[in-house]
Amino acid sequence: MTMENVQSIKQRFEIIGNDPKLNRAIEKAIQVAPTDISVLVTGESGVGKESIPKIIHSLSHRKHGKYIAVNCGAIPEGTIDSELFGHEKGAFTGATNTREGYFEVADGGTIFLDEVGELPLTTQVRLLRVLENGEFIKVGSSQVQKTNVRIVAATNVNMLEAIGKGKFREDLYYRLSTVDITLPALRERKEDIHLLFRKFASDFAHKYKMPPIKLEDQAVQYLTKYRWSGNIRQLRNAAEQISVLETKRDISMQTLMSYLPSEGSNLPQVIGKKSESDFSTEREILYKILFDMKSDLNDLKKLTLELMQSGNSKNVQETNKGLIQRIYGEKEEPNPYFEQESRVAVIPTVTTQSQEEFIDDEDDDENYIFADTVEEEEDSLRLDQKEIELIKKALERNKGKRKAAADELGISERTLYRKIKQFDL
Repeated sequence: MTMENVQSIKQRFEIIGNDPKLNRAIEKAIQVAPTDISVLVTGESGVGKESIPKIIHSLSHRKHGKYIAVNCGAIPEGTIDSELFGHEKGAFTGATNTREGYFEVADGGTIFLDEVGELPLTTQVRLLRVLENGEFIKVGSSQVQKTNVRIVAATNVNMLEAIGKGKFREDLYYRLSTVDITLPALRERKEDIHLLFRKFASDFAHKYKMPPIKLEDQAVQYLTKYRWSGNIRQLRNAAEQISVLETKRDISMQTLMSYLPSEGSNLPQVIGKKSESDFSTEREILYKILFDMKSDLNDLKKLTLELMQSGNSKNVQETNKGLIQRIYGEKEEPNPYFEQESRVAVIPTVTTQSQEEFIDDEDDDENYIFADTVEEEEDSLRLDQKEIELIKKALERNKGKRKAAADELGISERTLYRKIKQFDL
């Protein structure tokens, strides 16, 4: 591969720069162009990755076929399958007509999939089938169709990290990256930065019909040392802003600095550092939630056990006031799960049927937990008397209607009937 060929390609596609890494990327594009090998173009956002697929298509035997560039990150997940592979009439709401997808339209040509790392996993499966045997199926159809398309993809995502996180299929990555062409970041092409700036300044001077801007020596030094995290796109925008807004055509370093974010000149940046609260995977978040739930459950068990052993709900609530507020809420209101009138803790049960149909005589006692040990017989008598009092009051308030009285007491009618017989009311 001669430098004359590389230079002619640069002129043809208006590529500025003489960086060895840039030249090597163009050389690889020229070499793979006559074949049908899949190519993956990698590099940061704004480095000009879209130029490589154009070079490959123009130098291939498909140059008379269609060239379609698709920004995968700009198409909603719900419609990307339809955009790429087409759909049949009635395949989904709004599909009033049959539509040809890009792979059908570009048959015999080249498709450039920009931001391929943003593709949903379901679409990745379909794309893998196209790469393996040239087959695809329209959305809403069962008929397999053939296409003869060359795919060139590009991404600014670290694909190996995406594979590790399960966001990109490993088999698809190796099918796409038969040849990997990497474009260098602008900060790695220091000799090209001022050259590019002058080219942009000349273009905007011609476009807006004004004299071109010129950087002073200190401004040139600052320009080349600046990090340019937005790469060529950021450099172009800066040149356009200064060309339009500055009345003086000689630009000082202070003027240049006012148009650039203060992100440092040539200092290394710490990347990939995570805070202690940052979770690398969703699994760790789930584990944390489960551990918190387990802790709350253990506290609730402890509270219930204390209640069962002491039989004094008021004392238990006072002792564990902070715990009860944390579990049941911040408001200091009487807890509905503790009946302070009697030494009875009611554990509510959720049933889809009525209590009369679901709970029989044997199950009633399981819904109520009474104090296991009673030290003095007088306490037991007072408990019975209290229960008789409550039942009598409920019957009086409801004019002897047992069902209404049972609802008020929070027990089944059958249990109330048994209590009436037991106490001979």
